[in-house]
Amino acid sequence: MNPSPDADDGEARFAAYAATPGGALGHADRVAPFRSHCTGPLLPGDRKSVEPMAARMEPGRVGAAHRSLRHFVAGAAWPDEAVPAAVQARALPVIEQKGPIRAWIADDAGVPRKGAHPVGVARQYRGQPGRRDDRRVAVTLPVANDHAGPPLAHRLYPPKPWAGDPARRTGAGVPEDAGFRTKPGIAPDRVRAAPGAGVPPAIVPADAGHGVDTDFRDGLTGPGPLYVVGIQSSTTLRPPGMAPLPPKPWSGRGRKPVLLRRDGGHQPVSAEDPAFGQSRRAWRRVAWREGGNGRPASRFAAVRVRPAHRDCQRPTPRPEEWRLTEWPEGGAEPTKHWLSTPSARVARRAPIDAAKLRWRIGRDYRDPKRELGLGRYEGRGWRGLHRHATLCVAACGFPILERAAFFPSDGVRPPSFPAPAPPEGHRPRGAAAPPRAPCRDVHHHPPHRDRPYPRQNHPALPMPARAECDTYLMAQ
Repeated sequence: MNPSPDADDGEARFAAYAATPGGALGHADRVAPFRSHCTGPLLPGDRKSVEPMAARMEPGRVGAAHRSLRHFVAGAAWPDEAVPAAVQARALPVIEQKGPIRAWIADDAGVPRKGAHPVGVARQYRGQPGRRDDRRVAVTLPVANDHAGPPLAHRLYPPKPWAGDPARRTGAGVPEDAGFRTKPGIAPDRVRAAPGAGVPPAIVPADAGHGVDTDFRDGLTGPGPLYVVGIQSSTTLRPPGMAPLPPKPWSGRGRKPVLLRRDGGHQPVSAEDPAFGQSRRAWRRVAWREGGNGRPASRFAAVRVRPAHRDCQRPTPRPEEWRLTEWPEGGAEPTKHWLSTPSARVARRAPIDAAKLRWRIGRDYRDPKRELGLGRYEGRGWRGLHRHATLCVAACGFPILERAAFFPSDGVRPPSFPAPAPPEGHRPRGAAAPPRAPCRDVHHHPPHRDRPYPRQNHPALPMPARAECDTYLMAQ
């Protein structure tokens, strides 16, 4: 790719950026395909899968470039963790210049995909439109501050139809240890691996899809990071001052009882129950960020509670947590509830800010999914899918660094990479064929009762009689 005269500085910055992760690939022959796969998503064009990128990068040798990129993504033996670690080491210090990392956001991202053989594709629920369709879902862990939220973890969620089908797993190269696990069951592993990867400590916000899963919350409690997770209004909690009954007294015979108990006076209540008794003074107006339409604000209240999910099957009570509730001004009732683990001495603003920081997910995933081809992988294998996501995240790191290094008021625009036009007549596999004009001499419709075959289209055929047309229509 030849740089344009007005983009020399941008090309030099991109070359320096691509050289840093490229040195972790283990072999010099992999640096060029890595650079090509990072450059391809940044070029203009609709389709960002491997073959269209190869056509834009090297129009004179599309087939060879396609095979090279495909082998690099799905077949080459480079360490999968090397590229994310190198991108993280380069991007995080620049992002932290705009402010400390405030959150590790546990979430899942889905992309539509059809077919029975592409790995992980099944009918799954899609939250925004509220329906089920064929899609592929991955668990992600963006790290975010007020400036950016790049994703640093991307793990495919294998649904039950895939986890229980040995033939499909073998065909897609799914590892033996990648059995069925819920999305909230995968996320704690990504969170626990973040400190070892050098990510600064931060609170973990998550939506109610993760927060209602008690195993997810248990996987983050104790020595793990603090969290603020959404919960449903039906989640059972114990009001302040209430705890489960201690184990039964030992009778002196048999095993000593160790499980907690419940009775009629020690039953938990739902998160929206008025038993929490919060007065008007408990509600505080809190603003959480600067936005294009002003600074959004709402009313919040916090109270110390104990989660009560199956606590009668535990030997010790669950620790106390904050129950945060949002009640917008003018609303008829509270609208959202969260559980948060910061201690009672921590100000309420910190978990509220972290909970509201989840707005970054939709914005920061728009570029990787729509512009950089994160959802455009057309292969079928487990390894190729995860590597394609890794390389798209690596390509996403460069625009983030550019936005962090220059303010819009500086007059410095991100570099634009000129791309040569694909060869004439090239059509990537899977692309729709161009529409063609119908043939004039071929009639595709049966003769109509009042409109038989026109003589000008079929000059060699005699005009059918009216009785013959009626017979044809009755037979149809």
